[in-house]
Amino acid sequence: MIAVRDDRTRVELLWIEKKIEHWIRFGRPVEDQILDRRRRRLGFAPDSIFAFVRWASNDYGTVVSRIDILRAVLPGEPYQTVPGVDPGGDILLRASGWPKVQRVFEAIDAVDALEIDPADVAPDHWRHVHNRLAARETPRPYTLERHRAWLARKGSLQ
Repeated sequence: MIAVRDDRTRVELLWIEKKIEHWIRFGRPVEDQILDRRRRRLGFAPDSIFAFVRWASNDYGTVVSRIDILRAVLPGEPYQTVPGVDPGGDILLRASGWPKVQRVFEAIDAVDALEIDPADVAPDHWRHVHNRLAARETPRPYTLERHRAWLARKGSLQ
């Protein structure tokens, strides 16, 4: 018998204090399942955007610090695999290492300061932030004007 898969993208979160922490920085889950004391699984609707943070340490300090901003894919769309994300997603931004992750947090905080939910931001902005950080440049800030243009363009596509 073949299992039927629904169209949600699922992310497994883990919290082992001071050892491993996987969490969602922003996004709108449509499903929340508690697996045990340390693990949860969130489900995201197709085409929604979310940020998945992974951090781990050992006796000597931080060994992993990562953030991925992903778009949950539509059924049949190609996707990239990401540990802890089933089936995967459209990677808009990927950063590793605490200095880069911190800069992504700053970009997210700047969007929050505009009173815009980061999950509603134009996907191209997150790609821009990724590319600028990869080139060791400062990303351009997201603006209310750009957001209004994105919403207008998005509305005309539907």
